[in-house]
Amino acid sequence: MKSVIRHLASLPAAPVNAARVSKKLPTRGAAPTLHPAPAAHGGLWRRLLLALCGAGVALGAVHAAYAQEPLLPPPAVTTTTIPANGDLNPYGVVFVPDGFPSFGNIAPGDLLVSNFNNAQNVQGTGTTIVKIVPGAKQATTFAQLHATPPSPIGLTMALGVLRGGFVLVGNTPTTDGTFNTIKPGSLIVVNRNGVAVGEFKGTPTINGPWGMTIFDQVDHAKVFVSNVLGGNVVRLDVTVDTNGVHLVKATQVASGYPHRGDPAAVVVGPAGLVYDPVRDVLYVASIVDNAIFAVFGAGNSHHDGGKGVLIYADNKHLHGPLALALGPNGDLFTSNGDAINADPAQPSELVEFTPQGQFVAQLPIDPAPDGAFGVAFRQINNGHVHFAAVNDNTNAVTDWNLPFEQAGQ
Repeated sequence: MKSVIRHLASLPAAPVNAARVSKKLPTRGAAPTLHPAPAAHGGLWRRLLLALCGAGVALGAVHAAYAQEPLLPPPAVTTTTIPANGDLNPYGVVFVPDGFPSFGNIAPGDLLVSNFNNAQNVQGTGTTIVKIVPGAKQATTFAQLHATPPSPIGLTMALGVLRGGFVLVGNTPTTDGTFNTIKPGSLIVVNRNGVAVGEFKGTPTINGPWGMTIFDQVDHAKVFVSNVLGGNVVRLDVTVDTNGVHLVKATQVASGYPHRGDPAAVVVGPAGLVYDPVRDVLYVASIVDNAIFAVFGAGNSHHDGGKGVLIYADNKHLHGPLALALGPNGDLFTSNGDAINADPAQPSELVEFTPQGQFVAQLPIDPAPDGAFGVAFRQINNGHVHFAAVNDNTNAVTDWNLPFEQAGQ
């Protein structure tokens, strides 16, 4: 197995469009050490580690137990996210879920990615959501949203899909790429043909939508949105029908997260969200706190739960947590944006940890900092689960097809 790993580590990385890289990358040296999971959690993460080796990330260390299993890396496809208009800096990523209507411009299994920058690389001015059909090497434009003066467009990591046939995307625009011109923005409703058909806006409900998670029940849903300009999280109770998405009630369920402008990231504050409907717990990634919080009862509460309960604060492995995703093994996954507590030895890391706050594993998606952003899982299908992660250094997204046993090993 060791010789296979050495062979995989020597494979070249997937090509990217060098002319469109959004950030200048430093000279590539030795890749950072990967820290694999303990055996109890290792199956899913081990396969991802091996897949990344196949994509050109060198292994520094691999758990000795892994050498006992002759496991080939699962298939992976890396796709450029640059659409025809040249938008850069992919932020949000989501799979179109099973049960989504079969007619329209997107279908179950497609990947959607939102772009934050325009072709000139000005932050907060990206207007496109791109789609990647399974196996494709090039994204195509699903939606290009147009500003309605005086409201500009800058699409964020807040990206979700409703099985009723609509896509929701956050809009936190700037006019010049700086915090000085950032706007509260809106939450835009897009139909399955890529046309904007609605919009939720108005502070304090929508104030810089940066992250999103959805509890989808087809004809109604709970949509949680983190507001990076307000330091809070709101729950939007909505109904869904063929005519659109209709707001029933908006409730602020969490607040008190520090937020501020940032010269590199434009703004930092509450970001990624995950909702566990079984336990009625909302998980919040707070960039400035460099920590993950749990807000209990967020799905049904009528009051503000503050910051919630601190569940994971780990300065060794967290470096400004951004996106959040819930894996099929029950663990949480976050991407480090490197805006807070940066560590040059651990750039662009994805981190897996338990809901109880125990570190499981980490791996880099790029040897340079600031590359990790959106992450997403697809539902388990035929013993496999797809995992996607954005690399906004290279304007690309990688989709891994991971074998997964129901026991989570």
